[in-house]
Amino acid sequence: MTPAPFGARLRHALDTRGQLCVGIDPHASLLAAWGLGDDLAGLEKFSRTVVEALAGEVAVLKPQAAFFERFGSRGIAVLEQSVAEARAAGALVVMDAKRGDIDSTMAAYAETFLSPGSPLFSDALTVSPYLGFGSLQPAIDLARKSGAGLFALALTSNPEGHEVQRAVGADGESVAQNILRRLAAENEGAESLGSFGAVVGATLAEAGVDLAINGPLLAPGVGAQGATAADLPRVFGASVHNVVPSVSRDVLKHGPSVAALRAASARFVEEIGAVLAK
Repeated sequence: MTPAPFGARLRHALDTRGQLCVGIDPHASLLAAWGLGDDLAGLEKFSRTVVEALAGEVAVLKPQAAFFERFGSRGIAVLEQSVAEARAAGALVVMDAKRGDIDSTMAAYAETFLSPGSPLFSDALTVSPYLGFGSLQPAIDLARKSGAGLFALALTSNPEGHEVQRAVGADGESVAQNILRRLAAENEGAESLGSFGAVVGATLAEAGVDLAINGPLLAPGVGAQGATAADLPRVFGASVHNVVPSVSRDVLKHGPSVAALRAASARFVEEIGAVLAK
């Protein structure tokens, strides 16, 4: 039996748990700040603690695959365990892997993260559309079949992103707007919220594009990168209630205390909720 579409499940999670995504980013400096070694034991302790603290509290957890992959197969095993435990505790898991390729390779990436039989099956996957939006079709098809979702990179928070994303084609449409338009087409007719979202940085001075895609907008950059809850209405306008603000370091720095991690995430949920209620 196919589960409810990701968009509908995400809408329910945001409405009941608050609009917040917390990254699981076990990079070396953060492990050290927690008093952990930059090794497999440190990785496992860090990931288990974040999942224990937050999977029953926040709407979305977003593990960054690269920080697990650097430990090889044993790191991937920790990632598998983290995904399974987070989903079992009620959080939606967005795998931040930014996969993008063509034909059979894209299909293999999709099978890895979007097939229910995979040990890395996640509720959604970040993808790169820069081999052409059509290259994402295998992931779109499997996500739709399995009730999962995608977040395509559109306007990212890194300063270099504008070189490609703001580039304008012969038709006068920017690359980012083209991606957003194609996502809107995939979400056409979806009730509650579509399952095909975009990554749009909360640190942007302004979006400058139409964000009304009837889908979620994953917004990195809140916290350590400089964006605040107060910036969200300015950047996202009328689409702000579909935003999934993503915070990593400004929550994770409060570990390894489970109570402190929960308190930090609750503060962000409260701040974001207060801004969106206006």
